[in-house]
Amino acid sequence: MEKQIHSYIDKKTEEIIINRLRTAGCVFAEDEARLLISEAQTLDKLTDMVEQRTTGLPLEHIVGWADFCGIRIEVEQGVFIPRRRTEFLVQQAASLTTSGSIIVDLCCGTGAVGAALAKVIGHIELYATDIDSASVKCARQNTTFFGGNVYKGDLYHPLPSALHNRVDILVANAPYVPTDSIELLPQEARKYENRVALDGGMGGLDVQKRVASEAPIWLAPGGYLLVETSQKQALQTAEILAQNGLIPKVTHCFELDATVVIGTQVSGVNTAYKALT
Repeated sequence: MEKQIHSYIDKKTEEIIINRLRTAGCVFAEDEARLLISEAQTLDKLTDMVEQRTTGLPLEHIVGWADFCGIRIEVEQGVFIPRRRTEFLVQQAASLTTSGSIIVDLCCGTGAVGAALAKVIGHIELYATDIDSASVKCARQNTTFFGGNVYKGDLYHPLPSALHNRVDILVANAPYVPTDSIELLPQEARKYENRVALDGGMGGLDVQKRVASEAPIWLAPGGYLLVETSQKQALQTAEILAQNGLIPKVTHCFELDATVVIGTQVSGVNTAYKALT
């Protein structure tokens, strides 16, 4: 059925929807109302979508996609929704990547980061992993057009061993929220996203430590590990990378409130810790 419902929704009905969303606490009620109207196929479907949104279900889970770096990324219910701040991770990785590079996206979620890098750079050899089955399904859908290879498993475990010392770019938007802070997250995250995609352990750095510890095995000489983290945790993340033989650099984007730590693999050199801010 063609999505033509928007052509016969009058302004009064639209205002009713906007008011319902605003009352439910939706900050961008007008934009959300327009999106729901454009995505609904029938009035019954629109009513159901509005009802779901007023109960707190994330908009992206309702419509089935998220806008990330100008790409429509398919999102299933329960799967981690790509955040706008993670576009900074893509920007930083893209600035270090050339056509034909081998890129591995760990904790890939929907595969948004890999898909965006493939779109920006063009030809890359893309691999991605995630421990969550629903995320792997989404990532395969989102990266198929770009020739992505998506594996289900824990971090590096499912990757082909042929990639040892050949990876040019490792990107990891690994969970970094401290366990005790999960309950402080917005309801949309803590209630509707898989906890494994959020919980970084007691200090928030457990998964980052595991990512960094094996990175030198996979990175090519001169390759890079890029880890999204919080500004508060940035120096700790940098130290973790340094402890594993990588030269760390801290980068921050104030517009997106995003922080990325970049670790460079230098073959045969015993690198000392030096966090560049």
